[in-house]
Amino acid sequence: MTTETTQSAASPASAGGSGISQPRWTHIALPSGDLDKSIEFYTTMTPLVVVATRADADGRNAWLSNPGQWETPFVLVLSAFNSAAGTQQGIMKPFAHIGIEVPNREDIDAIAAKARANGSLWWEPRDMPDPIGYICAVHDPDGNVVEFSHNQGVFSTVRQLWGPESS
Repeated sequence: MTTETTQSAASPASAGGSGISQPRWTHIALPSGDLDKSIEFYTTMTPLVVVATRADADGRNAWLSNPGQWETPFVLVLSAFNSAAGTQQGIMKPFAHIGIEVPNREDIDAIAAKARANGSLWWEPRDMPDPIGYICAVHDPDGNVVEFSHNQGVFSTVRQLWGPESS
């Protein structure tokens, strides 16, 4: 998809370079049959915010990320192609999923309650064996699965391995 920025944020590439000195894990892209519904879902059910939106003759897309995540940016790209408008485009199911780790066990229950109320709960909250922790999952408007976990350790494992306090 050829894109055109619809926000006025300056692009690092246009400022003379990407800022990347080595290969980086930067994004995952998912198709969407209804971009507005998908943006609403991800900005209300997850901590993600819209970073940029783009449009061209083929369709529209949106980039979402954690607020302030500038040191190691990672973006969820949602792409809605005009040729697939109104169709369910989900490709991450029944187990494939996006994972989001939350700081408190109660966060899982709150997310599940919210998802139960809006009809998007995929997996009820449950304790899983190490290293998975306490989880639930929801599905986006296209059927893609988003897992929420507490005490899974993905975040802390990477920080311990490469963080400033690693040996």
